[in-house]
Amino acid sequence: MRPTGPVHLGHYHGVLKNWVKLQHEYECFFFVADWHALTTKYQSPDKILPATWDLVIDWLAAGVNPGSANLFIQSRVPEQAELHLLLSMITPLSWLERAPAYKEYLDQHRDGDNASFGVLGYPLLQTADVLAYRAGLVPVGADQAPHVELAREISRRFNHLYGTEQDFASNAEAAVRKLGKKTGKLYSELRLAFTRYGDADALATAQALIREQGSLTLADKERLLGYLEGDSVAILPEPHAVLSASAAKMPGLDGRKMSNAYGNIIPLRAEPDDVARSLRNMPTDPKRVRLSDPGNPDDCPVWQFHLVFTPENEQVAVSEKCRSAGWGCIECKQCVVDRIVTEQAPVRERAKHFEENQDLVHSIVAEGTEKARDAARATLEEVRDAMGLAYR
Repeated sequence: MRPTGPVHLGHYHGVLKNWVKLQHEYECFFFVADWHALTTKYQSPDKILPATWDLVIDWLAAGVNPGSANLFIQSRVPEQAELHLLLSMITPLSWLERAPAYKEYLDQHRDGDNASFGVLGYPLLQTADVLAYRAGLVPVGADQAPHVELAREISRRFNHLYGTEQDFASNAEAAVRKLGKKTGKLYSELRLAFTRYGDADALATAQALIREQGSLTLADKERLLGYLEGDSVAILPEPHAVLSASAAKMPGLDGRKMSNAYGNIIPLRAEPDDVARSLRNMPTDPKRVRLSDPGNPDDCPVWQFHLVFTPENEQVAVSEKCRSAGWGCIECKQCVVDRIVTEQAPVRERAKHFEENQDLVHSIVAEGTEKARDAARATLEEVRDAMGLAYR
């Protein structure tokens, strides 16, 4: 998450709730993307430092547990920058120029600053962020899914260029035998279905089968994953996006997607009075002029908040009251305010503990950074060796 402003309800529902769930299912690395913040905030770097620590406090208050996940700051892991540099040597310029985020930036800044190399290379740095930890899954919003797909393409290209191994086929067949008779037979059948008939479902099933094998060494897993598609070792595994179901639903105060860039947010730790003030000032159905006029929820930005915060079994009643002029917009908004404040209360309470114990927050990040560097160093050793840079 970039430290470009406070964590808001869009982050909470679109990202943080997913993180809290995933930390109990996988080994997770969550980091403050301060390098990424500089792509658009390079003229005001003084805001990055305080925003960084506020982000971490918000994560902890939201339920991210440092005992279950690794929390760190991107710029404290220089290995990610080195991997970004090395991957830039093999990434075609056209791949970066077609990235949706780059095109969007150019459209939004036609009369302003020209795009920097940092903006162009933004998705490549994201690729390094992911591949440094050989991440299998990447929790992102739908707008970032194309960047994960780019990471897959770059990983595939790297493995094609550098994933050669002497006696690869025989080593891969030896790894198949280690799977055992039944699992080995299934793997071979799935591999044949993909290599001979192009069955993508068979490929996905075989990849999942290999990742589940806890008794195999990492080298054998990489051989078997590479053997599925050709004759190379998967040095950098291909990541997959994990989308949050609510990521696209969270509206901003103006009806657009909630974003610090639009200034339409409700901060995660906003005080109740501020939440109420923000909702009171929201526009409603422009056709409903008088209290007696029926409204249309589909034309009202406040209805989008009901879709997120009001239980489904109560949404019908809310809609009917609006359409029949059964209540006013102030009452409708107050229901949303009450639910938001109720949801925020435990988060604000937990945040106080970390606000008053900054040393604890710093130590959590320091510990997470060491674990992140250990993982990234291991990846870099193999990448350097594959690219002929392992000078001994």
